[in-house]
Amino acid sequence: MITLIRRILNVSGQYKRRIQAAFVFSFLKSVLAKAPIGIAFLVLSAFYRGTMTAEMSLAAGAGMIACVLLQVVFQHAADRLQSAAGFMVLADKRMELGRHLRKIPMGYFTEGNIGKISSVLSTDMVFIEENSMTALADMMSYIFAEAIMIMFLLFFNVWLGIAGILIILLILLAAKKMNRESMEDSDIRQEQSENLTETVLDFVEGIGIAKSYNLLGEKSKELTANFRKSCRTNMDFEKNHAPWQRRLNLIYGLGAVAIMILSLYLTAAGQMDVTYLIGIMLFVFDLFGPVKALYSQSTRLTVMNSCLDRMEEVFQEAELPDEGSQRIPEAAAGVPEIEFRHVHFAYGEKEVLHDISFSVKRNTMTALVGPSGGGKSTIASLLTRFWDVKSGQVLVRGEDIRDVPLHDLMDHISMVFQRVYLFQDTVYNNISMGRPDASREEVVEAAKKARCYDFIMELPDGFDTVIGEGGATLSGGEQQRVSIARCILKDAPIIILDEATASVDADNESCIQEAISELCRGKTLLVIAHRLNTIRHADEILVIADGKITERGTHEELMRQHGVYESFVTVRENSRGWNRRRRRA
Repeated sequence: MITLIRRILNVSGQYKRRIQAAFVFSFLKSVLAKAPIGIAFLVLSAFYRGTMTAEMSLAAGAGMIACVLLQVVFQHAADRLQSAAGFMVLADKRMELGRHLRKIPMGYFTEGNIGKISSVLSTDMVFIEENSMTALADMMSYIFAEAIMIMFLLFFNVWLGIAGILIILLILLAAKKMNRESMEDSDIRQEQSENLTETVLDFVEGIGIAKSYNLLGEKSKELTANFRKSCRTNMDFEKNHAPWQRRLNLIYGLGAVAIMILSLYLTAAGQMDVTYLIGIMLFVFDLFGPVKALYSQSTRLTVMNSCLDRMEEVFQEAELPDEGSQRIPEAAAGVPEIEFRHVHFAYGEKEVLHDISFSVKRNTMTALVGPSGGGKSTIASLLTRFWDVKSGQVLVRGEDIRDVPLHDLMDHISMVFQRVYLFQDTVYNNISMGRPDASREEVVEAAKKARCYDFIMELPDGFDTVIGEGGATLSGGEQQRVSIARCILKDAPIIILDEATASVDADNESCIQEAISELCRGKTLLVIAHRLNTIRHADEILVIADGKITERGTHEELMRQHGVYESFVTVRENSRGWNRRRRRA
């Protein structure tokens, strides 16, 4: 319990002092909650000895009223200090998580961790948010109350106090074993919650394909099986926990009986006054009530511990170092705009790039071609520091990008990929992300250059139209042109282009080609090429296969080598010719 209190306080950040102040009021409230027992003891003692007076009765009544009123005041103060703290703490944590996720290598997101992140955000953080402060207040109140009860016993008789402490230790020993098993079950429960989240995301994202292949029944079975497994996991959690609660309840009851029997023995032996026996009779069956109430919430507390573990696991993921202080210099004659020097890179233990070296001159175009999985996209990702090289160097204008702050590097690079993501926001805001301080006239001009102004003006609210998440309310070609407008507005000197026309229809292709031509004017291009009409015009073509540069040169030079590139071109030419015959037919 103390460990959990520390963990919650450590998570609380700037609100830690505020929560600790609430502990003071919780303690005072606990004292006042038990104070009526002391008042009742004094009244009964006075009656027993025949010393009770009207003034004492009035004082006892006033004391009882004061205890009730002050409890309300102290409870209100504690609630004011910590009731909203859970929401504020987790609001800060979500923002911190967002900043952390931005700095984690992209490999983390491609290794099946999307479900974990979603589960942490939508399940674990929500559970902590809704339960942490209440649990913290309850824990402190119960701990203080139990301490006061033991102090009462020590006041009445030292042997009663020692007996009470021994029974508390026995409860703690049993509860420790219970919590150990509950933590294991909680971890299983939260892992299944993560699995369920991944399955739901997979089902929703793939529902179109499942429909087209008439596999909804199969996919629904998988989803249903996961829901049933989650139900079983939760039921098993409760079944495994229930026997421990019964054992603890037995210890509570037997402990109270033991204290009562010991009190009778001490009174009969003349070691304790009969008035003290009366006092003990007032609260003996509530003696272990606070610790009982505390451990009755152990299910909630162990789940919270598991949630904290999973949240901290995400926060402990190593970030890409961003401690560089160098700035990318101005372009200089003779210095390559981009340079890879003997670069090796591995996903985990598996090396996928082997001794990659090439340079790209300013205002030139370099195309990367080759079989799927050869390493083309990895090269582009290393340039943007989505990952860091295993060995070697990636340089921009002669500066190692690891020595440059990430924000400065990204100011010099724009990316256009086949798979476009637009945010659920206005068209204007999606474009202005390229340069948030741009004027409206500049945003509109960028849209015109990207050949998307006309279709934007046909939308219900023009530039102020809110588009669906991921750009769902726009066609693929329209999404692509909006993303190109964003890059045009950014006006970065280096463009990474995963050929944007590779998967769009013919109607959109010409518009996108015009938009790309506008984007690339006067820029340095690194192009992952799919189409011959792009490759032919490259200043240099690098053939990437099995993580190596197997061929390099212009289109004409590579065709004369009669190697992989020539085979690639032949396949593309034959495919194009077949498509033309199909259209004529």
